[in-house]
Amino acid sequence: MLLKRIIPCLDVDRGRVVKGVQYVDHVDAGDPVEVARMYDEQEADEITFLDITASHERRRIILDVVARTAESVFMPLCVGGGVRSLQDIRDLLNAGADKVSIMTAAVEDPELVEEAALKIGTANLVVAIDARRVDDAEAFALRAQARRGALGSGAEPAEPPGPAGERFEVFTHGGRESTGIDAVAWARRMARAGAGEILLTSMDKDGTKSGYDLALVRGVADAVPIPVIASGGGGTPESLAAALDDGPQGGHAQAALAASIFHFREQTVGSVKARLRELGIAVREPAG
Repeated sequence: MLLKRIIPCLDVDRGRVVKGVQYVDHVDAGDPVEVARMYDEQEADEITFLDITASHERRRIILDVVARTAESVFMPLCVGGGVRSLQDIRDLLNAGADKVSIMTAAVEDPELVEEAALKIGTANLVVAIDARRVDDAEAFALRAQARRGALGSGAEPAEPPGPAGERFEVFTHGGRESTGIDAVAWARRMARAGAGEILLTSMDKDGTKSGYDLALVRGVADAVPIPVIASGGGGTPESLAAALDDGPQGGHAQAALAASIFHFREQTVGSVKARLRELGIAVREPAG
């Protein structure tokens, strides 16, 4: 049985871990090296380091902070933010990252994902998707755009919206810019391009601790043959369990990423995993 993963996330802005609600109102949550060490001691399965303003400010990620973080932990480290070229990916891997996450650059240059998958390998490559719910009118526009080929060669049009109009649009530049791209169709394309995983964040749920957007997570997870990491809204062990649940009402994600629940000491990784085991979710047992 493939074990489910719990992944704390470090949203980093100018060298400090921050946490906000729906991508605004960020508060300081500590030094990334110290926070990463804490999660390493708690036996997190992985850690994700995202430089959340690098793409918006069109600058490179802060490599020295990445290197210091990588040197401080033994768990796998995924790093994203400001990745615009194959050389950026190589630099992050050389700085100690185990995986590199691409979001904005993937939308601007989808061939970058294909090139990276070919030259570096899918195991090191994560495509991040920030998605927001859209209403029926917006969903219709997304379908029309998809039919006109806005998703690129080989892309599929979005399916018609369900009774509740549950459709989701991809955003870039740290959630600041809309793309008109349907999130499920985009995930399919990125899986075909060679992404090893999808890091899927609900912009509507981010930082709210109100639970993951299960319709979004399940829609993407069921559409692609690669692991999906659910992000945005994790506030209790039960909400993480719902995202990881493979049942009809679950999110079908292979991993759950969370920040607020851990950064502000509401839960530890260990306490969350203990509860997940009680709820029937298979996670890695503690060492020793």
